[in-house]
Amino acid sequence: MPERSRRPGRLPSGLTRRWPVRLAVTTAFTVLVTLADPPLVWAVADIPTVVTNLRNWIVGMLAALATLFLTFGGLRYLMAAGDPGEVEGAKRALKAAMIGYALAVLAPMIVTVLQGIVGVGGSAK
Repeated sequence: MPERSRRPGRLPSGLTRRWPVRLAVTTAFTVLVTLADPPLVWAVADIPTVVTNLRNWIVGMLAALATLFLTFGGLRYLMAAGDPGEVEGAKRALKAAMIGYALAVLAPMIVTVLQGIVGVGGSAK
């Protein structure tokens, strides 16, 4: 039986253009089900622990996003080649990165102030 030639850019039979999304969703679901240990999923934590964990997660996300903006802004500035529009866009990205880093640094203090206002017991460590 002669082998059928494929046209360039055409997917093999059985695959659709959404296969990367389906693979990512399936992998994420498998990892979550595998790691979902009942004592960890159903553990009840006190309010200060939840607030501290939430603060740490937010600080990490802010720092990661600020680093991403810093990288994109720096690359954009290097590739601008003197174009005023591109330089302004790069400066905006770098300014957003600095704001993100400032928020990441100030987040623990903001959470501590909010804990004092709300009256949640315990200290944010």
